[in-house]
Amino acid sequence: MIAEFRLPDLGEGLTEAEVVSWLVSPGDSVALNQTLAEVETAKAIVELPSPYEGTVSTLHAEAGQTVAVGAPLIAFEVVGEEGEGPSPVSVGGEKAQPNLVGYGAAPSTAGKPARRARRIRGHQAGGDTAVLEAAPHDAVSSAAADVVMERPRSTPPVRAHAKRLGIDLVLVAAEVGDRLITRGDVDAYAERVGSGGVVARPTLESATPGRTAGSSSVPSSPAALVEGERETRIPIRGVRKHTAAAMVQSAFTAPHVTVFHTVDVTATMDLLANLREDRALAEHRIGPLAVVAKAVCLALGRTPGLNSRWDEAASEIVQHNYVDLGIAAATERGLIVPMIRDADRLSLVGLADAVRSLAEVARSGRTSPAELAGGTFSISNIGVFGVDAGTPILPPGQSGILAVGAVRRQPWEHRGEIALRQLMTLSLSFDHRLVDGAEGARFLKDVADVLEEPGRAMLLR
Repeated sequence: MIAEFRLPDLGEGLTEAEVVSWLVSPGDSVALNQTLAEVETAKAIVELPSPYEGTVSTLHAEAGQTVAVGAPLIAFEVVGEEGEGPSPVSVGGEKAQPNLVGYGAAPSTAGKPARRARRIRGHQAGGDTAVLEAAPHDAVSSAAADVVMERPRSTPPVRAHAKRLGIDLVLVAAEVGDRLITRGDVDAYAERVGSGGVVARPTLESATPGRTAGSSSVPSSPAALVEGERETRIPIRGVRKHTAAAMVQSAFTAPHVTVFHTVDVTATMDLLANLREDRALAEHRIGPLAVVAKAVCLALGRTPGLNSRWDEAASEIVQHNYVDLGIAAATERGLIVPMIRDADRLSLVGLADAVRSLAEVARSGRTSPAELAGGTFSISNIGVFGVDAGTPILPPGQSGILAVGAVRRQPWEHRGEIALRQLMTLSLSFDHRLVDGAEGARFLKDVADVLEEPGRAMLLR
């Protein structure tokens, strides 16, 4: 019988997702929980596992196409009579029904399902990549053209980056070996190929109607694709689309107020220098952002209005008795704000580890929708870009966001004299419906006091 798999709600009421890439084709046999496709929601790139064991019949969407939640995504031929539900499939020696919500059926205790080897034309395991790169593809023998190989290990952002450059990850994998391919590996390969005068073969996914893999060369730089054009049009989708809608909603529903305060953080920077010399803390890499996060958590306990949300429907102000701290992260896909859950319960070391982990996951494109949901207060570290201050826009549903500026060594009054001190500017935006000016100023002063004299953290609760 034919069974259709419809795009599920991937979390937080998302209404659509874009198909980034298909990992199966019509006629392929798939196993339960085998990854079918990578889809990009407004928040994250998600791998969709197969809810059925059977044969792919039809792909209802192409890569790059946006699909609404509930719309048909893929159809399977599965065992069973017409009108009956699909037969149970074996999972770890037991029978299990397919899970239709899109998160996969019960996992097997025998181990993770094997990744399907993708059929790639023009490559042969152990072959000379230089020959494969330079030779016309119609010169490759048919015996070598149908070799089945394992898909190179890489993250969705790296695959997208390679696709933009026209780089075949199979060739990169032949150089770096059996490890996860990074963006740096792709860039290094692109630079070598470009400087050596050899054109990289385009991937199968990048082939367009009317152009075969060997019919023309592929530029090694995205800029070359639009050379001579006066305009470049970029579709608004994914994270950029979600961020734009959220910022417009926030800017036109919450009355923003922004206050600024320049802080002498010399004592904090001295503390961090001492912590870096402690071998027991070497692997934690505690930085200024972790100290700011700790100061924010302490200050929120004294100013609960900044850890609240405005419930228009219920005509209520909801005060949170916990801190889910958002850390704004700039990625290739746009701005995202993953959360540190219950940040107020973490030590300085715990916050430093959480901040580093969030940044690494965000850069790799592996941030899940659940990690982006909610949040009670946010921090934006604009100092990493050399910026001193700004007027950050509130994430929807939050009453406060703090922008942290760059640390600069400047002349400053200290103990009655002018001295070179390390300064940082804090920019606090808050919702004036929930927070009065005095409350916002008091919160900012509490954060500044901890940064000026870290020992004051002992006095806050």
